[in-house]
Amino acid sequence: MKFFKVLLLIFLFTGLYGYGQSRTKPNIVVIIADDAGWGDFGFHGSEIKTPHIDTLAQRGTRLNRFYVHPTCSPTRAAFLTGKPAGRMGIVAPISNKSKLALPDSITTLPQLLKQQGYKTALFGKWHLGLHPESGPEKYGFDYSYGFLHGQIDQYTHHYKNGDRSWHRNGIFIDEPGHATDLIANETIKWLDGLQDPSENFFVQIAFSAPHFPLQEEEKWKKPYKNTFRNTSRIAYAAAMTHMDAAIGKILKKLNDKKSAENTIILFFSDNGAMENWYPKEQYGGKFGPCSELGKNLPLRDWKTSNYEGAIRVPAIVYWKGQTKRRVSDHYISVTDMMPTLVHLAGNTEIPPTVEGTDVSNCFLNLSEPTANGIYIRGHLQECFIEKPWKLIRTRTVDAAPLYELYNIENDPYETHNLTAGEPEITVKLQKKLTAEFQKDSKKVNLDITGRR
Repeated sequence: MKFFKVLLLIFLFTGLYGYGQSRTKPNIVVIIADDAGWGDFGFHGSEIKTPHIDTLAQRGTRLNRFYVHPTCSPTRAAFLTGKPAGRMGIVAPISNKSKLALPDSITTLPQLLKQQGYKTALFGKWHLGLHPESGPEKYGFDYSYGFLHGQIDQYTHHYKNGDRSWHRNGIFIDEPGHATDLIANETIKWLDGLQDPSENFFVQIAFSAPHFPLQEEEKWKKPYKNTFRNTSRIAYAAAMTHMDAAIGKILKKLNDKKSAENTIILFFSDNGAMENWYPKEQYGGKFGPCSELGKNLPLRDWKTSNYEGAIRVPAIVYWKGQTKRRVSDHYISVTDMMPTLVHLAGNTEIPPTVEGTDVSNCFLNLSEPTANGIYIRGHLQECFIEKPWKLIRTRTVDAAPLYELYNIENDPYETHNLTAGEPEITVKLQKKLTAEFQKDSKKVNLDITGRR
């Protein structure tokens, strides 16, 4: 009798892990918002309407402790490579006419998935190389469409200095339309073009919303005219709802094609929201100031810092029949996503360059993985997180660095610096942070004074 019980357990276990077989490998859809705040989603209690994202949150697993880098290029580099972006010298947004790009010597997520037979595509924001020769195709994407830079005029699709950015497969193009709509429409068109339903696909959809400049039609702003007083806050809310509607169209297409039956959907924001935007000469002075953008409350601070409001972001994973409706409080880094998705695609051989951890057990609610330390480097700060502690170091030009220690379980809003009261913990984490910092590239895209 015990023998048959063991057989039954093996059957159930292997059935759950059947994604490793070619017939049951999942499709993967990753959706990335740009500068979306913790407090700007309906499922976090916002007045901003995000019904399609909320549905994902209700049906899937909310990753309540999902950590990214303080800005966009570093987060995207870490996601695709499975290692802290500082290792590649990318610690701030790649901007202006920089030649900096993601190193082509490091194996990327789409490259590994291609080895598993996946078709790969990226729609929307790239921001890991501002020139076509360092675009997505170089790093494993079969198809790419969208913009190379970090921010664009939503209609002309030009960068803030006037450079062209909108492209299809590395060739600059001019198209009418709002970036949010174009990204969604191209994604749907590509999905429609898949002829063989047995072929797996990996799609990365990186919206430009709700990143400034905010250029939303009246129909998106009208629902918020009586909700918010600040005009830029209204436009920000409109951008969020516009993006949510675009996501809804993509999810509907997946359902219509029956692809949603076996598709992992991962959603997250690349970093927390910005407080405001004063553009000055950007876009030739076309846009006025935005005095109020997103909300990271109740978390502390804004994009570019290493406080929770910048690096702890909304994240959801949904895989029909596999993920559970729950909230996971496991500490997860964006660097963990590369090895996790590769494993779920059936590949157990992770490149030695990867520093992230496979957290697929957390996705599937089998067990909470062992907590690992999380290292995050930003503009002038870096931090090391080891549950329940977080040590932040702020570097300055002409003085010793400043340290802050928080128990982010008891004090998630980072109000009580415990360096004086917890000297042993402080010293231990200082050593770990220093060791991680020393592993970073000595050539970074930001100097200590914060100039780009």
